[in-house]
Amino acid sequence: MFSNHMKTLVQLVVQQQQQQRGMATLKAISIRLKSVKNIQKITQSMKMVSAAKYNRAERDLKQARPLGVGTKIFYEQAEIQAPPEDEKKLVVAITSDRGLCGAVHTGVSRNIRDSLLADPKERENTKIICVGEKSRAILSRLFANNILFVASEVGRKPPTFNDAAKVAIEIMNSGYSFGSGRIVYNRFKSVVSYSVDQLPLFDKNAVVSAPKLSLYDSLDENVIQSYLEFSLASLLFYSMKEGACSEQSSRMTAMDNASKNAGEMIDKLTLTFNRTRQAVITRELIEIISGAAALD
Repeated sequence: MFSNHMKTLVQLVVQQQQQQRGMATLKAISIRLKSVKNIQKITQSMKMVSAAKYNRAERDLKQARPLGVGTKIFYEQAEIQAPPEDEKKLVVAITSDRGLCGAVHTGVSRNIRDSLLADPKERENTKIICVGEKSRAILSRLFANNILFVASEVGRKPPTFNDAAKVAIEIMNSGYSFGSGRIVYNRFKSVVSYSVDQLPLFDKNAVVSAPKLSLYDSLDENVIQSYLEFSLASLLFYSMKEGACSEQSSRMTAMDNASKNAGEMIDKLTLTFNRTRQAVITRELIEIISGAAALD
């Protein structure tokens, strides 16, 4: 008699534990389902915001392209080359402070990292300027001593020529003299495509000693200095506009993919929730039927 009561008590305890376990699982799935739905709402909102910013960035880029392309053509037609005796170089990484935009920032940082690691001598003679905290966070792990300065608060608003001029003034006032350099940035191709590209940088000595500079009439020292200051700001402004447009298009694509992935996860969690709830209900029905049968 005592044994039968113990068996009944054990069965009741096991059934109660199973019921609690099933309810706990349902609660956990419900909480996770709610959080994924909230994340999907956020990613969809970010996609809409990025789409609006992308349209504006593309319009601004069309106006900024003549500045960068014109300066690049001037360097090419004047056949400006870095002095062979000056081994010092400068690299400007154009990124921003904001993430959630795919591999836009890592592509620029990887390009600089690979070139410096491939040549130890170049690594010793190269200084890096990081426009944006994302490039600083990546490059400071290996090249902390090479970073000249960092321009923060980039990416919150569309870049302007004043922003580029401030960076150019910091470069000229840094006291670092370099023979040649390059600006590494993301060149916008289409809404789903961009590539890492670079623009050349030269100091005053390289421009003065250019073999075909005389094609542009006789230029005195003050004119060349003024043009170098303006061309540096123009190249920075152009590259920042290209990077901003690439960033917004990449963020729009990334948020669209994140929304789709969240939708797939919601479908799977909903299916799991329904199956678990059905299993709990079935188990409770079995317990009721078993109890009724035991009383007969």
